Amino acid sequence: MNYLSLENVTKTYGEKVLFQNISLQVSKGEKVALVAKNGSGKTTLLRVIAGQEAPEGETAKVMAHREVRIGYLEQEPDFIEEHTILDAVLDSDNKIIQAIRRYEYAMLFPDRAEDLQKSITEMDDLKAWDFEARIREILTKLNIGELDELVSTLSGGQKKRLALAKLIIEEPDFLILDEPTNHLDLDMIEWLEEYLQQPNLTILMVTHDRYFLERVCNTILELDNGQLYKYSGNYSEFLYKKSTRHDTESAELEKSKKLFNKELEWVRRMPKARGTKAKARVDAFEELKEKVSEKRDNREVQIDIKGQRLGKKILEAHNISKSFGDKKIVEGFSYKFRKKERVGIVGPNGVGKTTFLKILTQEIRPDGGKIVVGGNTVFGYYTQSGIQLKEDKRVIDVVQDIAEYIPLEKGQKLTAPQLLERFLFSRKQQQVYVSKLSGGERRRLHLLCILMQNPNFLILDEPTNDLDIITLNVLEDFLMDFPGCVIIVTHDRYFMDKIVEHLFVFEGNGLIRDFNGAYSDYREIQKEREREQRRQERAETQKGREQQQVQQQKSGGLSQEERKELKRLEKQILQLEERKKEITEQFNSTSLSPEKITELSKELSAVNEELEEKEMRWMELAELA
Repeated sequence: MNYLSLENVTKTYGEKVLFQNISLQVSKGEKVALVAKNGSGKTTLLRVIAGQEAPEGETAKVMAHREVRIGYLEQEPDFIEEHTILDAVLDSDNKIIQAIRRYEYAMLFPDRAEDLQKSITEMDDLKAWDFEARIREILTKLNIGELDELVSTLSGGQKKRLALAKLIIEEPDFLILDEPTNHLDLDMIEWLEEYLQQPNLTILMVTHDRYFLERVCNTILELDNGQLYKYSGNYSEFLYKKSTRHDTESAELEKSKKLFNKELEWVRRMPKARGTKAKARVDAFEELKEKVSEKRDNREVQIDIKGQRLGKKILEAHNISKSFGDKKIVEGFSYKFRKKERVGIVGPNGVGKTTFLKILTQEIRPDGGKIVVGGNTVFGYYTQSGIQLKEDKRVIDVVQDIAEYIPLEKGQKLTAPQLLERFLFSRKQQQVYVSKLSGGERRRLHLLCILMQNPNFLILDEPTNDLDIITLNVLEDFLMDFPGCVIIVTHDRYFMDKIVEHLFVFEGNGLIRDFNGAYSDYREIQKEREREQRRQERAETQKGREQQQVQQQKSGGLSQEERKELKRLEKQILQLEERKKEITEQFNSTSLSPEKITELSKELSAVNEELEEKEMRWMELAELA
């Protein structure tokens, strides 16, 4: 089933062509990622597909299946500021969601007994309790609480999480996601990754999270020089196929150049009076001339800035502590940094990672202990919020306000315009005002301004937001060779794994643990601990049940709660058996697609598993009865 079709879609801004006459189809079950350099038009293309912007050209068509419900997550979501979080997240035409919204409001005012009882009855009538529990899980996973707070009090990151929760709750058929992992902590990202892997979801997203691209996506779209290229497979396969395409294009271009030289020689010898055949050959020559003169933009950011030398003493934390009221951020933390050390910081949002960085740079004083900074240590602090760039300044002015030139390795110097060119700001774009820059371009400019200060101790707080994959690769290579120290806070697991040698793990209540290894190593150990904890909980639950059975066998009969559970189980078993029958009957159809067969097989497996579990519990209770 075709969910989306694009035909001859073009979009330009002034003289800049973002994409021209592109076509695309997205089918049910496809999980598509769109990748491109910053400023290439990824967000614009998503907005065109979502109906937020109109395409250009008389023949342009954007067609979505009329029965398909589309959900769009914008990069910077917009809510009504006077609404509460509850208003915003449960703003829907869905009857069940409306009923849940009324119930949640009644729960905020439990003294209004009549309203509460009315909403409970409505929830019962609509059988909305399972959906309400699902909404609670989504809000908890995305750390959204205090439902009566106003949207106006939320940060940009909190609004992004709110928009993501709203989208998942509405359960659209086709998800269009613009940087869905921005502002999520690592646990949230892993939960979202698992959610998006569901076979019944169709997705088109822009993301620079390479683990997402690897594990979730089965199709990659590349927007390159205004054209769209489609590759089947995940990120690894995309890299291989892209390399093959470039090799093929290079070979074809070389062949075209040889033919062009041959035709050029013929055109120069050709008399002015030309026949029809000669004219056709001249026309073909002009087309060939245009083809060989096309330039591919293969530029990458170049970072080879010289860092200042570090002294023997770099940065030391001696028994530092910091609290805000009853909330402990740091408690008794000590550490001495060594040369060329690369540390990652992990922990849930709101645990105090950014506060900890500000303590290290002496922007915030600790409540106890002390920070000692070496005499030669120069911090380069890349913050989440970015530096406050003046909107009415040109890009070149922003850089020249810091320095006219910067020293490189081997005694060389680089002027501000030359340095900007290395960060992909052409001479023409250097005259553009800051207000006209895209999110990724602002990030590049922010990074450049930090590096121009010639630091030897880099602190990068979420540096990967809005940077394209090509720039991320260059930044990773630079950090691997950086002679100074690096501290990184990032939700990009691939970036973290590639760069850091060990982690500061924020475990809450002020405890910071030093873990020797990359993020993936840490997460695997955490998962094994969680599995072991669940095994212990199951064992304790089973032990409790056995003890309860012994006591009941002595006293005889079931408790009132267990009698209710027995009745619920009987109803649930009947429903599951009915669903199992429906699925089995669907397999008799000869028109089933391979995708539908896969989907039904997974559902049948889940139904059988749940049925077996409930039957076992029913038998336990039946024996006691």
